Amino acid sequence: MLQSETTYERIMNGMSEGVLTINKAGKITYCNAAALTTLGLEENQLLGRTFMVCFVDRPENDEFVQAFLDAIYDSSISHDRIVHYYKGDEIRHLRLLTSFLNNEGEKEIIAVFEDLSSLFELQDALKAMKEIEALNRKLNGRNKLLEKTFGRYLSDEIVNELIKSPDALEMGGKKRLITVLMSDLRGFTALCEHIDAEILILMLNHYLGEMIELIEKFGGTLIEIEGDGILAVFGALGNDPDHAEHAVAAALSMQSRLPAINAWNEERGYPSLQMGIGINSGDVVVGNFGSEKRTRFNVIGSSVNLCGRIESYTVDGQVLISPYTKALIKAPLTISGTLAVNPKGVENTIELYQITAIGAPYDVVGREEETELSYLEVPIPICFFKLDGKHVSDQPCFGGITAVAQNGALLSTESALSVYDNVRINAGGKLLGKVIEEKDGGFLVRYTSIPVGYASWIERNSKTT
Repeated sequence: MLQSETTYERIMNGMSEGVLTINKAGKITYCNAAALTTLGLEENQLLGRTFMVCFVDRPENDEFVQAFLDAIYDSSISHDRIVHYYKGDEIRHLRLLTSFLNNEGEKEIIAVFEDLSSLFELQDALKAMKEIEALNRKLNGRNKLLEKTFGRYLSDEIVNELIKSPDALEMGGKKRLITVLMSDLRGFTALCEHIDAEILILMLNHYLGEMIELIEKFGGTLIEIEGDGILAVFGALGNDPDHAEHAVAAALSMQSRLPAINAWNEERGYPSLQMGIGINSGDVVVGNFGSEKRTRFNVIGSSVNLCGRIESYTVDGQVLISPYTKALIKAPLTISGTLAVNPKGVENTIELYQITAIGAPYDVVGREEETELSYLEVPIPICFFKLDGKHVSDQPCFGGITAVAQNGALLSTESALSVYDNVRINAGGKLLGKVIEEKDGGFLVRYTSIPVGYASWIERNSKTT
């Protein structure tokens, strides 16, 4: 942890508390700016030097040294004490917490300390105690943060890459051929309007936990969770020549896991979830982007943008891949259909492939929702609106539902409507759907969000043959 920025340093840079780490050989491997200020020393007086050598010539600081020795001799517990430290001729009162971190299997002592000298000078004892209690909470929080931050907010692959490379946190990146996976819950925004926040968070955390487990199982790296959306990449870290296959296997596993998640939801009275997944492969820039104060490991490039476009075409149960991903896959694929699309930002029409299974050595089968229609004796007249992204058109359209299914309907209309259009139908509430094909002189719409009042609305307005 000498000289260059390390995995810990970006977090520690903003800390007002001093931080020292010492390896098993007794050498100081890290100190932040606050530590140097508090101890009154220069960086070259500490880094890489043996701890005892740094402080042995100051016998008045024996109490400070002894606190570290106690931590070494008894590593089973964290140590917390207030010690005196002489900074030149000035005596300082330090609250010192010592514990252990595992760094690639090797234990290191980590010490976090705060200068409490000003509190000892206070005449108001009650005020001093309150300030000390606040600092106690703050220091304990800092200590826990250091232990949990990396595993909580970064994937294991990213953490390992940062630890292996001394310059891994430098700004910038490098170009790599990778595969990008994006998943999203259909109609989740509308669903949020009808669920208590506590239930929503519990349900979403359960869903995300299951999905992330499957992404990591196939070597994927989680880049971002934005609401209900997941962005993951395959082949961005390390050497993975089969990144396209791993992404498809992960996506199919995610789709096949969703019924179990929905069964879990149903047991608790929660609504069912619907998910679509898009996959694309191409050259992207992988690295750290942002500023010196706030950096984020990310992937950028047109291939990432195209993946987002592909995901937007999906309906529940679908895994759509680009021709660029298909060209990289050697394992056998089961393709249930193709879509010719003109995504925004892409000059030419591209053909997307709906994948329902990948063969050996993965042998993963996804799921495909069938739309079995029951035709109505009399069409149900409806008013609907077309959607552009999240925006609803202010121009109403009119038509009729001529057939219904559990997850969709056949819509007849004279309004301009195309395959892949998203619509909002007034049907017992805000019924959201996507046009997936032209059929029997109408448009087959797959529902993406079903309002609570839809079932009773259908029952009141329809008679099936």
